[in-house]
Amino acid sequence: MSRLTLLAAPIMAVTLGLAGLPGEALAQDAAAAAAPAAPTINNGDTAWMLTSTALVLLMTIPGLALFYGGMVRKMNVLATIMQSFAICCLATVLWFVIGYSLAFTGEGKYIGGLERLFLAGMDPTGTHALAATIPEPVFMMFQMTFAIITPALITGAFADRMKFSAMLVFIALWSLIVYAPIAHSVWHPSGFLFGAGVLDFAGGTVVHINAGIAGLVAALVLGKRKGYPEQNFMPHNLVLSLIGASLLWVGWFGFNAGSAVTAGPRAGMAMAVTQIATAGAALSWMFAEWLAKGKPSVLGIISGAVAGLVAITPAAGFVDGPGAIIIGLISGVLCFWSATSLKRMLGYDDSLDAFGVHGVGGLVGALLTGVFAKMSIGNSEGAFAAVLKDAPDTKLGLLEGNAAQLWIQIEGVLWTIGWCAIVTFVLLKAIDVVMGLRVDEDIERDGLDLALHGETIH
Repeated sequence: MSRLTLLAAPIMAVTLGLAGLPGEALAQDAAAAAAPAAPTINNGDTAWMLTSTALVLLMTIPGLALFYGGMVRKMNVLATIMQSFAICCLATVLWFVIGYSLAFTGEGKYIGGLERLFLAGMDPTGTHALAATIPEPVFMMFQMTFAIITPALITGAFADRMKFSAMLVFIALWSLIVYAPIAHSVWHPSGFLFGAGVLDFAGGTVVHINAGIAGLVAALVLGKRKGYPEQNFMPHNLVLSLIGASLLWVGWFGFNAGSAVTAGPRAGMAMAVTQIATAGAALSWMFAEWLAKGKPSVLGIISGAVAGLVAITPAAGFVDGPGAIIIGLISGVLCFWSATSLKRMLGYDDSLDAFGVHGVGGLVGALLTGVFAKMSIGNSEGAFAAVLKDAPDTKLGLLEGNAAQLWIQIEGVLWTIGWCAIVTFVLLKAIDVVMGLRVDEDIERDGLDLALHGETIH
């Protein structure tokens, strides 16, 4: 059973409620849609999810590490890639100890329970309600890779200036207090955003808006890099960044198509629209930059590709090719504007455009999911069959006639922004008081690699 199967009941509750269907009939249909089938582990689904898990892990190490590492100055490249690698290790242990339990167990509306503390009681032959055809350890591992890359994305906003020790403390607390509750609220059947019918196939709110807003808050709290924007902060090695972006692109097929949690039609469609949207966004960023600056850059086209990957993430299981290309084209232009003009106008220093790409791209994708979602795509594996039997003309997105879905998406976005921004600010301020957030000025001037890690790339 995929995430979408369990999303069917709350989404249809909103849609059919607007259509004026009797409450008793609606409740019966919702219950039928959400009723779990007897778990039967499918070897094909399991093989695909093992592959998807490896692909998503590839996105952080080495993908994101190289993407970010190539964009900083030479004296900070080791410190930057160290952040991605260390976060991979830290997030893994936290997920094993308590993170998975908080995100994917229990009956709470805002946070899960402790029944899987240290993975207690996990049967290798058992399944999870959200993934009834694969072993629960595989589902746990797949979700772990999301919990790894999300906080790693934040580091792009404060590159060149945060203490390594402070970063570790911040990421640990943020993963448990911000990421786990949002993941539970959006993806777990008892979560209140799940119940409201928010559509987020693979992490537009949970991953990208969450990380982007945290990055923006961190950039504001820490302040600008010394010498920014007067000094030259050009990337030291765009070849590394291009390789990293390419690994992100390939890994993203596990991210999006893997979120179907089956090797079926939805995974195939999610893969197709991911490729289409990414290519469209890369081209739209490239041409926007060409018009604005006179030349298309390597940094621009790879940033545009990542923007497209981000924007299609929440929509991947709900939209078709035309919807995907529009999402890609819009996200490329808006993320280019955010990473250049908006950042300059407002004067914040989002070093590697974590907010400009992930925050804005996630926002665009989450909202446009409510516009372009199609029942023919969402029901491609029968997720809405029980409800459609009584209301065959039910629509899913705004363009199909369900205007309510766009407002539901807005509510989900606003809740994610509010919770993430407030808690991130409080965490950063508390850590600053206890141990300090920022490296000394001479360390920032001379480079973090040698001062924090005792190594250089020379």
